[in-house]
Amino acid sequence: MFDNLKYPKEIAKDVALREKKKRKRRKLTQKELSERAGVSLASFKRFEQTGEISFVSLIKIADILGERESVANLFTSKEYQSIQEVIDERNK
Repeated sequence: MFDNLKYPKEIAKDVALREKKKRKRRKLTQKELSERAGVSLASFKRFEQTGEISFVSLIKIADILGERESVANLFTSKEYQSIQEVIDERNK
């Protein structure tokens, strides 16, 4: 039941791995992407190794890789207080 729950560090590493795969598919080096994003190479390398990076730097990287919208949509899912709110939303 709880097999798909991950710790924050695991999620961060997964995000970094997906970024790395996307970077490589675009045939960009770490240096090229870090320069385009305006993120220091050291920070970029640390991100790909550990998943750790400042949120602003992550947004910059996401922007270069065409993922700005994905980051911008964090925390936008609607929270319902009752089943009636769900029904009302569907009936709109």
